Amino acid sequence: MKQQGHDPHSELRPNRRAVLMGAASAAALGTTGALGTFSGLALAQNNLRSQISQIPGVGKGAPTDADWQKVGELCLGPTRASVKEGEFKGVELSFMGLNNQNLHNLLFRGFLKPWEAYTGAKISWIDLAQADYNPRLQQAIATGTVDFDILEMGAPFEGDVCGKGLASEMPDWVKKQIDIDDYVDYLKPPVGTWNGKTYRVTIDGDCHNFNYRTDYFSDPALAKAWKDAGNQSEWGVPKTWQQVQAVTKFLKGKKIKGQNAYGYLDAPKPWGGFGFYFLASRASAYAKHPDDKAWLFDVDTMKPRINNPAWVRAIQDVIDALPSEPADQLNADPNTTGFQQFLAGIGSMIPWWGDIGQVAKASDTSVVGDVVGFDILPGSEDVYNSRTGKWDKLASGPNHAPNCAYLGWGIYVMARVASDERKHKAAWSAAAHLGGKDLSLWMVMYPSGFQAHRTSHFDFDEWVAAGYDRKYITSYLNSQRTSYNHPNRAVEPRIPGIFQYYSIAEDELTKIFAGRVDAQTGANNIAAAWEKLTDQIGREKQVALYKASLGV
Repeated sequence: MKQQGHDPHSELRPNRRAVLMGAASAAALGTTGALGTFSGLALAQNNLRSQISQIPGVGKGAPTDADWQKVGELCLGPTRASVKEGEFKGVELSFMGLNNQNLHNLLFRGFLKPWEAYTGAKISWIDLAQADYNPRLQQAIATGTVDFDILEMGAPFEGDVCGKGLASEMPDWVKKQIDIDDYVDYLKPPVGTWNGKTYRVTIDGDCHNFNYRTDYFSDPALAKAWKDAGNQSEWGVPKTWQQVQAVTKFLKGKKIKGQNAYGYLDAPKPWGGFGFYFLASRASAYAKHPDDKAWLFDVDTMKPRINNPAWVRAIQDVIDALPSEPADQLNADPNTTGFQQFLAGIGSMIPWWGDIGQVAKASDTSVVGDVVGFDILPGSEDVYNSRTGKWDKLASGPNHAPNCAYLGWGIYVMARVASDERKHKAAWSAAAHLGGKDLSLWMVMYPSGFQAHRTSHFDFDEWVAAGYDRKYITSYLNSQRTSYNHPNRAVEPRIPGIFQYYSIAEDELTKIFAGRVDAQTGANNIAAAWEKLTDQIGREKQVALYKASLGV
């Protein structure tokens, strides 16, 4: 299950750590050996967190399946305390999740292999690409044919799954085992709960942060060209979307280090509903007013705001920027912008979840690990006020509204195991193992698809001890922590059908970005389709849940 072995694009990517990996990692594996040897070593360790953070060590090559198994074995202590060896022999579980970027499910396999060996349970896997995830889950919900016992799922789907009684309530022993109080505040209830009951083991925090190339914005030739072009401001990292647009258009036709220079990288291609978050990250500073918690729908009526001047402005920004972005950018989805462009050295600015910071430093697939900086998403010099229908300039300066997109992945156990006591305990034990406090530290430090989500993840010294440069990791973690705690953060609705809204929007946005309709017409089409969907689901119910999700 070595990552590169499953990656169809691996041959296209630079590999700056190949030599290091061949030497250091091989030596490390040679000394630690097979699982059993490492198991004995685990019992002798006094500092588990320090030990797992050195597997394989930042800058020593991308982690392999052997690394994931070692970490899983070392973190088995809580399982051993609550489950007898062989207690689940004969139990078979089905697990549905992503294989996005060859992470997620592949890591889970490695982490759970020692758990299976100890408990006796066996797990079969349903692997889904990101674009296929929402249709597959919605099909199971709509047809009542849930064919999995454990589900990797994001909180936005809780209205669809927990609201229909398809999930199993978390036992109290699991809450204790995973130290549920350690979650960062914005991921605490109501997130992970429905009707007051807890359903989710959180394994991920989510926000889009701003990733940029430090070498671009310290380049003296570009700085001179910027001034020569008549710009009054100093050449530097954009702090507003207006500046992002200006820099993106300026860089067209420029060179850096002999290569074509590019600014912002949009992701116009549909991505199973998940691509909508990338437009939302452009829109939040325009659309999320500090005096109004809502930004996607009117809170009392569920009337869509997608066609108001703020969202249309964000859509128009994409249209205006695309001619300055790489050729065929129209066919780039978020995976392309993050993993095949930015991390491969193409482009200077993208929004993304926390993956970029991990992969840039701890994967063979990145060539930019030494020249990446982080910040919260850019702000806007003005913000649209939906209540007055006017643009406001705030006395405090540019409006920032970090997009806390998706509320993180979690592990959920399905209600269908409830009638079988051993299967029920086994499923929750597997979920608790994956969501364990120590295991989570490794997942947020290394390429996994998951970002910091516990208070304990923000101990910068642990990251430095693992090999991260302090300046780098401070910038990275602060971009996330500031987003989570920002007073004007944009939190998405946790309501039934939310990915149906997003998928509808993606389809219409494709027509807009292809030039088939203008921004306002396309946005009006999205709004009309959203109104129909709200009526289908039940407007009164949606209004109540939307208010609850915003805390109003």
